[in-house]
Amino acid sequence: MEKSSKTPKFSNAALEGGKQRETLSEKDSMKAKRRQSQYPPFGMAPVEEEHYSDSTKTKLIASRPSRALKIRYANTYQLEPHNEFRDCLVRGKAQAILTNKLEEAKYDGVSSPSLCASISEEILRAVKEFDFDRYKYVVSVLIVEKAGQAMKVASKWVWDAQRDNWVSAKCETETFIALALVMACYYE
Repeated sequence: MEKSSKTPKFSNAALEGGKQRETLSEKDSMKAKRRQSQYPPFGMAPVEEEHYSDSTKTKLIASRPSRALKIRYANTYQLEPHNEFRDCLVRGKAQAILTNKLEEAKYDGVSSPSLCASISEEILRAVKEFDFDRYKYVVSVLIVEKAGQAMKVASKWVWDAQRDNWVSAKCETETFIALALVMACYYE
């Protein structure tokens, strides 16, 4: 028997493990694209950032009314409010609202919760009209019948002593005592 000396013929791809190698120019162009990219190299694409001229943006917005462009705001690094909470103004307004609403009212245990809710909403609206920036408000109104008892009201919360503030207003009639608390918490 005669042994054949034929050697099998393989393609370049088979000799290189089945993978086709990129040429040197392709590698350089990929590196250049990575350097030009404005996004970090972790493989995350931006949410949606489109660069169009103003006229193109208006055309796109007009053609796609359901899709809104996202607005991105820069950090202000502002730690103090421009219009700081003034407790003397809020105290006077809360006191005026309490006395106007309750000066001729009689205590009724059934209607007191709805009266407390309406007074607290009105006080909240009045405080928001002062336009103290970067504050969130909590308004609590309490109506208690006078029956010769002693009463203590206590509140607890996490507090920033430099920026947060609170105000109380009291209205007393023959049949009940009403107390309104307004807490202003600074929101960065």
